[in-house]
Amino acid sequence: MRVGIVGGLDRSEQSYQRAVRALGHEVEHHTGYMRGHASLELERLVDRSDLVVIVTDVNSHSAVQITRKLLRERSRPAVLVRKLGLSRLVALVESHASQIEAAAR
Repeated sequence: MRVGIVGGLDRSEQSYQRAVRALGHEVEHHTGYMRGHASLELERLVDRSDLVVIVTDVNSHSAVQITRKLLRERSRPAVLVRKLGLSRLVALVESHASQIEAAAR
């Protein structure tokens, strides 16, 4: 499963990577800054992700709006959180993975 994270602290990206990889999944991060080709990168992240976590505390307003619009258009699951720590991310990934497994049965 691939998890997309929009927003949050750049310095946390490596910690997110290690934690999610330890669970057997992948993570992709978008800073939420919307300059240049950022909206195209955001669209690609949503297309590739099975779950998108939107961090609202450290994120641009337009990134949150664009991400939510893209998610509605593609019927992708999303979680909005104010802040994102490692334990919260691990819990979200484990919960979503178990929901996918239960739906596959």
